[in-house]
Amino acid sequence: MAQNKKNKRIDYIEIPVTGMAESKRFYGEVFGWKFVDYGPDYVSFNDGNLDGGFRKESTVQRGGLLVVIYATKLETVEAEIKKAGGTIVVDIFDFPGGRRFHFTDPSGNELAVWSEQ
Repeated sequence: MAQNKKNKRIDYIEIPVTGMAESKRFYGEVFGWKFVDYGPDYVSFNDGNLDGGFRKESTVQRGGLLVVIYATKLETVEAEIKKAGGTIVVDIFDFPGGRRFHFTDPSGNELAVWSEQ
């Protein structure tokens, strides 16, 4: 019997946001994510590989779980994030295996972007 490839794999992530329209604009503009609205307090997204959702919250607390996004052109994505209203909170740095930086989105969530080069 074949084992389910989804077994014990991350299948869906939820990101708390303070503004649905602004979050959809930001992630759509910078990363090309696609969205499906499920009322005023929930929106699902697909990044081309993984599904997730934005859930409306009155406040967002930075810290804890860190979502890391891959990009082939790190500096290009960094510039796009700044242009779209994100804030770079950790400048590009080297680590074994690549380089990355951290940013906050318009709701204040901290994420990172990495590349091998």
